[in-house]
Order: sequence, then structure tokens, then C-alpha cells
Amino acid sequence: MRWTRAAAWAVVAALWLAIGPLVLLAAVLTLAHPRTRGLLRVGRPGRRTALVGAGVLALVLGAVWLVPDGRLPVPPGGGAWVTPGYTGRPFSPQPLPVTADVPDRPGPLGLSVEVDSGWYGAEHCGHLLPDTHERLLALCTSRSGARLKVLDPRTLRPVATASLPDPCADVRPAAGADEEFVVATGDRRLLHVTTTDGADEPAVVTQRAVDLARVLPAGACVVSVAVDPVGRTWFVTEAGDVGVVAEEGEPAVLALEEPVSQPLAVDRDGAYVTTVEAVHRVVTRAGAPLETWRAAYETGSGRKPGQVDAGSGSGVTLLDPSSGERLLALTDNANPRMHVVVLRAVDGSQVCRQEVFGDDASATEAALTAVGGTGVVVSNGHGWTGPWRGVLGRRPPGGITRVDVVDGSCATTWTSEEAAPTSGTTVSHATGLVYAWTKRRSWLGVDAWYLTALDARTGRTAFAARGGTGPWAGDAGSPVTIGPAGTAFVGTRAGLVRVVDGTRGLRD
Repeated sequence: MRWTRAAAWAVVAALWLAIGPLVLLAAVLTLAHPRTRGLLRVGRPGRRTALVGAGVLALVLGAVWLVPDGRLPVPPGGGAWVTPGYTGRPFSPQPLPVTADVPDRPGPLGLSVEVDSGWYGAEHCGHLLPDTHERLLALCTSRSGARLKVLDPRTLRPVATASLPDPCADVRPAAGADEEFVVATGDRRLLHVTTTDGADEPAVVTQRAVDLARVLPAGACVVSVAVDPVGRTWFVTEAGDVGVVAEEGEPAVLALEEPVSQPLAVDRDGAYVTTVEAVHRVVTRAGAPLETWRAAYETGSGRKPGQVDAGSGSGVTLLDPSSGERLLALTDNANPRMHVVVLRAVDGSQVCRQEVFGDDASATEAALTAVGGTGVVVSNGHGWTGPWRGVLGRRPPGGITRVDVVDGSCATTWTSEEAAPTSGTTVSHATGLVYAWTKRRSWLGVDAWYLTALDARTGRTAFAARGGTGPWAGDAGSPVTIGPAGTAFVGTRAGLVRVVDGTRGLRD
């Protein structure tokens, strides 16, 4: 009888992997019948059975902590047979005009796609930045703190690691000059780090530390950091204190006195700060920050489901200045529909705005993606209040839309029904594709997540490759990162996923 029970549980596990959560529901309902329990002799577990079960659980939990990062794939969540592994067809590159001051890499084209993953246990590596040595710098966080890791993109394993002070916010590192990255820490410092040591070996080396304690009060939390094209480092706190540090200078701060939750945008002249009420243009005068204009936007009637506050959920994105005057775009929080709002960088005056998505079903908590010089792509995260919102095959309304500035007016170029509720989109101008980590609705209760590529010109879905199943396959706000050799990376709740064309790119 013992082997009968073991075989029954093995069958349930195999069917769960193949079909998904409905198998577990069917198993529970079957066990509710007295004849089934009698046949399998299911009752109160004995002491030996309880000890064996506890031991197995301890081994599984120990693996989360003890197995080195990236050694194992992310565990599957069930439903492999009832969700497609790949849809669409390979895409022929159709390059877009390249934004002058933003580096661009080719992404996957959907040709013989290979999907790999690396399990990071309790850590979430939500921010990935390519370095100049064809590696990735990752900021990984967990309940035990934060760590910077240099990752081998072929194996998804760390080749160097450094611990950071406990973070006060999830702040994306900023790429700076001289192969440096700037990292904001929870103890009011800005670390300038590189990913190699003196022998050109992988390492996280702190080249400089800027102490912000002189200009920020105790408890201040930096929520964004950016490096402008002339080498100045900008930062902003949750309370609205915006600061700047010259290459070798001391920090200086300006108090805007409005809460901030969105990232900074910077150009050669200064920074754009998006508060919960307005966009502020800040420049430097004699090394100190100075506000030159303030442009308010609609904040609606309150915080929408899927946003962290009642302000803009996107922050500012700069459009390509080669198309004419410098423009910037952001989303507001208007009711019943959110707008994409386009402003002039010179004075903050409004150029145009365009409603997006449905009535009482529009919100975002992801940056806009600048596309083709005059356009931006916005994703709809309305209703995504946490990972539980997507369990058992559910998903929010979703939608991805491109809005362009045409002859001084805003117009919707295309709208896709794909749902990328938390991470927004990433464009590869070299391929002409917009990439997103999307979720599909499943009536069988399967939580399947896909790397989806959209034609940037038409919005048509070119291809989608399944990257994982289960709640832990969600990205938790991590955008798609285009890495070396046409590879796309996504940081999920349990590790990293890599998608690459099989005929080119990185292989183990």
C-alpha cells in the first residue's frame, strides 16, 4: 500500500507539471471522498512519516540558501503541456532611427529560440546593466540585504559579489563614465564601482564613495540616481530633495518639498524630477542645483490599483532631440483615462496629450520607452496589486500602446492586447522590436510568462517565447535587459531568465 500511495503522488506530481494547478484541485477533491482515502489508507500521518516529510522540506529549504546562485534552473510551476513554448515566427530586422545619446544593442529575433534560467533562491535580481566586458552587473535584494553581483551571461552564475548596506528603496544603479556604475546605498552614500580589478579580473571594486550625510537629514532615502552626459551625478530622495555631485566635487541639494517615487531623467543641461504633483526642471549654477521651471499635471482623484501613489507612474522619458526641439513625455494620473503628456524641455509647456487604454482601467508603474525619435510606448498595469493578482491563470486588462507626436499633436499609432503589468517595455532599435515580459490568461489556471517581441512600427506580436511558469516567474518590476550577442535577460522573483536565438548568441 505504501508503494501505491507513492505511485499515486508521483502521478499527481507529473500531471501537475504537465497540466498545472487544476490537477492539485482535482487531487484534493478526490481525497475528500471516503472511498479514495480508504483505498489509499490516507489518514493522520505517523511519527516516522512526519519526520520524513519534515526532512524533505528542510532539504528543499536548505537548497534555497546553500546551492550556489545560478547552479540550478528556476523551478517550473506546472502547465508545460497546456501552454505553448513558442508562438509566432522569426522577425527580419527593421532598424529604427537610433537615439543619439542612448546605446543600443540587437535583441533576439525569434529564430530557434533557446530559454535558460538560473535559480537565485530568495534573492530578486531586478536591475541588470551590461558592462564593457560583455558581463552583467546585477543589484540583488532579499530580506537579508542587498548585494552587487557581476554575472557571466553564459552561465548566469556570479563571478564576483559585494555586499551593500541594507537598502531603503529599490534603486537602479546608474551607468557612469570610465566604466563606472553609481549605486545608492541605504546609509546615504553614493558608491562609484567598477566590475574589474587591477588585473582585469571580475570584481566589484569601489573607486569612490560620496557621503551625502552632510546634505541629507538622518532617515533620508535616495530613490533614484543618474549620471548626465557631462559626468555629473544626480540623485533625489523620497521627500523631494534633489542633489548633484560634480565629477570630483561635493554634493549640493535643493529641496522641492514634494514626494518623489519615480526615477530621474537627465540630459547635458540638467535633470528632470517627477514628483507626485509636477515635473521640475533642475540645472546647476556655480555647482548648486537651481529650479528653472515647474509643470503640473493631472493627478486625478487618488491612487489607482497598480500604482504606488497618486502621481505619475512613469516619470519622464526624453525623446530624441535630432527630430527637432527637445521634448519629454510622461503619464499623468487623470480620470477616467490616463494620458501620455508631452512637454517642451525648454520651458515645460505642453505640446500635446493623448488618452490611453480604457475608462477606469488605465494606470502604469513603469517607465515609457522612447521609440523612433517621436514616439513612446506605454504599458498598462491597472489592477496589478501584487503577484496574487496573477495566480491561477488570471491577469489584469493589460495593453501596450505607442503614442507619437505628429505635427504638434499626439496620436495613437497602435495598441496591442499583450499584458506586461509591471515591467514596461524595452526597445532594440537595431532590430526594430519592442520587448516585454508578458502574462497570458489561462482558463486552466496556469501562470505562464513570456518574452514577447512586438514590431515597433505596427504593434503586431512577432513572437513570444515562454520563459517560465508559476508565480515566481513574474518579473516584480524588472524590465527586459538586452545584453551581449542578441540576448535578452529578465530578473524574476526566483532568479534570472535568458532568451537567445539558437543560431547565434551566447552558449554554455
